[in-house]
Amino acid sequence: MATFTSVALQTLVPSLEGARDHSSWLVRVRSHRYTTGQRFNQMNIARGLTIHCAATKPAKSPAEEDWKVKREVLLEKKVRSVDAKEALRLQKENKFVILDVRPEAEFKEAHPPDAINVQIYRLIKEWTAWDIARRAAFAFFGIFSGTEENPEFIQTVESKLDKNAKIIVACSSGGTMKPTQNLPEGQQSRSLIAAYLLVLNGFTNVFHLEGGLYAWFKEDLPTVSDE
Repeated sequence: MATFTSVALQTLVPSLEGARDHSSWLVRVRSHRYTTGQRFNQMNIARGLTIHCAATKPAKSPAEEDWKVKREVLLEKKVRSVDAKEALRLQKENKFVILDVRPEAEFKEAHPPDAINVQIYRLIKEWTAWDIARRAAFAFFGIFSGTEENPEFIQTVESKLDKNAKIIVACSSGGTMKPTQNLPEGQQSRSLIAAYLLVLNGFTNVFHLEGGLYAWFKEDLPTVSDE
């Protein structure tokens, strides 16, 4: 019997950020079971691209939870957003740690002084059918270095920071929990996903950098490079 499941393209392409309407990234996955027992997935990607493969989507991880659910948890746990200048003040005066969750290459190019880098997404490493399907989805948008959720994200953060540490999570764009007319539930980002994972795993003092490191660099705040 056929089963039908809809997943957002963000599941396939999880680290894309920006204000683009996520409904335009929709991917429909249809699974058909044949009499031979062989199972095929048909992925109908926006604008008519169709991928046929034997991919099977892994179980949904916490990072793939719906943004509405993540936002409710972040608000419930009182995760507060701060702008770049406030983040700098908290870092200097209150011993806050800036946790930069961008890819390592971006971190090395430029980051706030004393920031810690733990990437929440990494380059896709495996070659399962599902990974190949995700690589194809990235390639459809002209991205040939696709990423996947870093399964060691929390473990690595725990090795660097105490659960009571005062953390400001930062990524490139920042995202927002603030509602607007066009985005009534705000806008998801890598840093907000990371903040969600941190509070789920017992971190108690988690803040979020509003406007992301784009705003930090634009304000010409202190920046260092590892290159």
